[in-house]
Formats: sequence, structure tokens, C-alpha cells
Amino acid sequence: MSRALKVGCVVGLLALGTGCAGKPAAPFDTLKTSQATAFRLQNYEPPAAAQPTAQPGAIPGLPPEIQQWVQAGAQGLQQLIPPGLLPPGMLGGATPQTPLQAQPDAPRFPTSQPNFRILSQTPVMDEDLREDLGKIFGDDSNFDSTQANCMYAEMGLAWTSTMGNNELLVSFSCNRVEARGFAWPHPNTGMKPNTVKKLSEVVQKLFPPGS
Repeated sequence: MSRALKVGCVVGLLALGTGCAGKPAAPFDTLKTSQATAFRLQNYEPPAAAQPTAQPGAIPGLPPEIQQWVQAGAQGLQQLIPPGLLPPGMLGGATPQTPLQAQPDAPRFPTSQPNFRILSQTPVMDEDLREDLGKIFGDDSNFDSTQANCMYAEMGLAWTSTMGNNELLVSFSCNRVEARGFAWPHPNTGMKPNTVKKLSEVVQKLFPPGS
């Protein structure tokens, strides 16, 4: 084999090996060019039955995962804390803003159960934001096995691809994601700290504080 042919073969193999480098895993590779909707969800609905007395410093009836998330400042995403979930002044004594109220018969997300009341929703019109979401969720290095064994979703994401309708739940309090309508493409579903940081920056743009 001539030297030129050998070089050509090597270049071709390298191209095949790196041509898709950095491309989000399916179906997140379609998110940038798809119509997408982001949902702000009520992560927890206290049961109607009376709750036992909480331990000192705890919020009555609140799951420990959400309790810890809130006490940690909700990772800077106070706008995702469901209305009426916390006592007034719980977060630094600040005067609470008039909260959104989810009606008992409010629409729910996702379509399959268990699902969550929708507090608000917004189309993801910015292509750059859709691309950012695709990169975050489509990269397996953003996830590990560190997660709580729960799903109290504060955020949802829906979009349509050639594979069908895709729905995704995101729980910051449980530090994990859950795919609905498609197979999760990665070995793990727990969000790494830097993943939470990057996703929080996107959420701030989708649901600005006070919105």
C-alpha cells in the first residue's frame, strides 16, 4: 500500500471516529431544531390528612429531600419552590412575592402518571437555549449515580422529534432526571454539581425570578 493511500485511510478513520464528537445523544440531538416547551411544576402536594408534628427546624409534612434542598437555598432557584409550600419568611426573612397558585384541577405534566401540577409554562423560543439544554441532557458525562431515591419534579421539558413525543422531568431536590416517552440514553440519571449549575443558569432565563 502506498504511503499516500495509508495516510488517506488514517484520515478517513479519524473522520469516522470524530465526525459525531460533541453531538448530543438522541433524542436530545433534535432539541435545538424542535419546538420545545418548559414547565414549572409543583413538586409536592401535601396530603389532605393531618401531618405529624415536625422535628425542630423542619417544615411539617415536607419530604426530607425537599427540606434539604430548600434549606440549602434551593440552589439559587427560589422561583421553582411551589407556592404556599414554605412558611412566610422562610428564605432569609424576605417578603414573599404573590405566588402562583395551582388549582386542584390544573393541567398536569407529563401525560403519563405519576405527574405534577403545572404552575406555569413557556415555549423555549431561543435556539441557543434549546441547544444548551440539548448539550446538558445529551452528554453522559453530566450524570452520575449520586441521586436521591425520589422524584419531586420542579421542572419539565417537552419536545417532538422523529422518534415521537419526548417528555423529561427534572428534580433539583432529588438531584435526578426521569425520561418519559423515550429511553434515557445514559447509564446514570443523577445530576452532577456542575450539571445543576449549568441547568440552573438556563432555568434563570426560562423562568426569571419574580416571573
